[in-house]
Amino acid sequence: MIPRRTGVRAVIADDEPLARERLRVLLTERGGIEVVAECATGEEAVTAVERDAPDLLFLDVQMPELDGFGALEILGETLEPQRMPHVVFVTAYDDYALRAFDVNAVDYLLKPFDRARFETAVTRALARLEEDRRVPGDAEPHSELRALLSQLRAERELMRDAPRDSPRTTPARFVVRTGGKLHLVRADDVDWIDAEGNYVRLHVGGKSHLVRDKMKAVEARLDPAKFMRVHRSAIVNVDRIATLEPYFHGEYIVTMRDGARVTSSRTHSARLRKLLG
Repeated sequence: MIPRRTGVRAVIADDEPLARERLRVLLTERGGIEVVAECATGEEAVTAVERDAPDLLFLDVQMPELDGFGALEILGETLEPQRMPHVVFVTAYDDYALRAFDVNAVDYLLKPFDRARFETAVTRALARLEEDRRVPGDAEPHSELRALLSQLRAERELMRDAPRDSPRTTPARFVVRTGGKLHLVRADDVDWIDAEGNYVRLHVGGKSHLVRDKMKAVEARLDPAKFMRVHRSAIVNVDRIATLEPYFHGEYIVTMRDGARVTSSRTHSARLRKLLG
């Protein structure tokens, strides 16, 4: 049994107020762990972890907008590995996710959980934290968490490679940083998108935001009835097209409502011709 310890900082992230309260009460009664922030969204969780550098993160998987996995992906890109907290997932998730947690030895609490299961998960997390502190400079910190995220990313890639006309039950959203804060941008609000190396730039109402993603992956998330690839490096919202002008060799000049002009490529012009009737 790992002894109870002092100096451990924790962040709780769950969109349900009662769930946050239960975790806070259990941690307070257990002792030795200070709750430094409580978050109701994935964006708040990212901000709190970056700001407060907790040792533990109790993270709900199923939060609206940015879910727990999305929050961890952002943290994985913005934090040094040594600054990543140990994560205890709090979830009512499906069997697939639970198998992934078990295979990768990541701690989780399956809602509704009792005090004994809570104690087991916390004890395991503290044991890993203690091991990391005994062996500073570990070349492979958080290997279990990274393995889980890699596995889940592979599943998402399979979904992205599915036919574009397959049903989409929820609209795409993008997480962008503005002034040091995280914001959600609805895909339907995007005017057009262009590629910049390993990033894409979202043009939204006269403003632009850089997002770390590839055009193929972004295109797969968008509704094909609303968005059209007109060039290998440009996607447009068809509702934001102002004019189409025939150009050379079957190409078109696409003028957007914000005044931007995009030249289509011949390989992507067939759908534009259909718009002209």
